[in-house]
Amino acid sequence: MRTLQNILVTGGAGFIGSNFIRTLLTQDTGFQGRVVNLDELTYAGNAASLNDIQAEFGGKRYFFVHGNICDNKILSGIFTEYNIDTVVHFAAESHVDRSILGPEVFLHTNILGTFNLLEAAKTAWQKNDGSIKEGVLFHHISTDEVYGSLGAEGFFSETTAYDPRSPYSASKASSDHLVKAYFHTYGLPVTVSNCSNNYGPFQFPEKLIPLMILNMLEGKKLPVYGDGKQIRDWIHVEDHNAAVRLILQNGKSGETYNIGGENEWENIRLLHKLIEIVCDKAGLNKDTVMQTITHVTDRLGHDRRYAIDCTKIKNELNWKRQFDFETGLANTVDWYLNNKEWIDNVRSGEYRNWIQKNYTRR
Repeated sequence: MRTLQNILVTGGAGFIGSNFIRTLLTQDTGFQGRVVNLDELTYAGNAASLNDIQAEFGGKRYFFVHGNICDNKILSGIFTEYNIDTVVHFAAESHVDRSILGPEVFLHTNILGTFNLLEAAKTAWQKNDGSIKEGVLFHHISTDEVYGSLGAEGFFSETTAYDPRSPYSASKASSDHLVKAYFHTYGLPVTVSNCSNNYGPFQFPEKLIPLMILNMLEGKKLPVYGDGKQIRDWIHVEDHNAAVRLILQNGKSGETYNIGGENEWENIRLLHKLIEIVCDKAGLNKDTVMQTITHVTDRLGHDRRYAIDCTKIKNELNWKRQFDFETGLANTVDWYLNNKEWIDNVRSGEYRNWIQKNYTRR
């Protein structure tokens, strides 16, 4: 088992990254080291999601650095100052619709940014003889979308051929290959995980589940792409992050691990379930809300079905899900109902002022 001491988390102000940091520092995971959160705070990065962590651990076990993974000077400084032994690379442009409208930033961040981070890790960890020092690991967070689209049956496994269908998934596929190339070429210890759709607290409101919850609460239309029969595999963010922790501790260098919820839902069926939960909890009229479902023009190149076979991580690392979907979904609805200030700060754009109010550049 690897001992985690000084972890660099890129994109740690995002949805999955902020939940990962909170879990590391507040739950009984056995981790006693330090976390450095490097985040550019683009539109989906919200450092206020970690205000409680900053208050309790800031300057002791938690350190925030405002910066871009394409900035080589910042990367070099972090590896040197904090003696980083583990990288967990969440940072990415990640919205398919945005990648269709403007793909260039996805290529820049997801490909060039990953390359720069790999170079910084290699430089910091490479000994004079060219070998890599012991006890280090670069873990790359990826997506099931790199595999393309499934038919009515079958599952993505770690050996499924890549077949990305959007600029987003193509950029992530490219970064996956770069990470593996650094393992084979330079001996850099790496692991990769490809995960299905995450849900849970602190997710940016443009994503499907929070968007639908908030639109219901505000009496807005509920837009559904095409016929709504696209199928996705859903996993709670805490289950995903528990899998990542196991990979960091016990994963085999050079390996890929698929992380899935084993929980397939048609988008329209998921929306109906959400309507049921939100109406019950918020006292809304279900029939009225159902009438706000609006089918819109389907997304260009919309993948029809994703489904993950996570047998490998269950068998090799003894991972298993803790959240059943209906309970996790109900808990997620509760979170959005009970965190109006967070939502208002995001909706108003006030969260973007966090830097001016809370941060002095290093």
